[in-house]
Amino acid sequence: MKLLAFETATEACSVAVWIDCEVRERFDLAPRRHAELALPWAEALLAEGGLAKSQLDAIAVGRGPGAFTGVRLAIAIAQGIALALDRPVVPVSTLAALAVRAGARDVVAAIDARMGEVYVGAYRCEGGDATLVDRERVSKPGDVVVPDGAWVGVGTGFGAVDGALAATLGLQRFDAGALPHASDVAHLAALAFARGEAVAPERAEPAYLRDNVALTLAEQRASKQRP
Repeated sequence: MKLLAFETATEACSVAVWIDCEVRERFDLAPRRHAELALPWAEALLAEGGLAKSQLDAIAVGRGPGAFTGVRLAIAIAQGIALALDRPVVPVSTLAALAVRAGARDVVAAIDARMGEVYVGAYRCEGGDATLVDRERVSKPGDVVVPDGAWVGVGTGFGAVDGALAATLGLQRFDAGALPHASDVAHLAALAFARGEAVAPERAEPAYLRDNVALTLAEQRASKQRP
């Protein structure tokens, strides 16, 4: 199984190559540089792995939720490469990729959605996979409810709005600095591919969760003025 994976839904940019359960990754905090870095990193990783593009079985992509431009970029890159190679795409939830990184069984993954909201989903992580327990949503931290359980929190959503999400859920264990990695996207995509969940490139869709993905100018100005 050979995959090329992209994850650009947050301020982090990462690309990974999965070659028969071995993974190579490049990852960096690179706000506004995703478009500049993603494709050169992909070329470099393929070269390091001695892998030609024609040997890839599929293209994996973090489908969001996350920053609108980052999610859109990752989907566009994955679709473009997949169409050129006549390969399928394996979309993976960015929140699920975060969840498996937590190293716990019951995980609430959350990403700062700005404007006083978070993208959030609850997952059960077993056998290296992440199963959605409760639906992914965008919500104010104080409105988030998850089923009873010994939950662990992961993601920037736990640092948003003065840590309100952890307080709402009563969590003592959480990592508010964690960001999604393409290596985890690749891992989850390999499992999904084996289950037959790859799709034609044109069917790979972003998960924005917000209906109003394009902020008004007034909302953009208000967001920039927040500390």
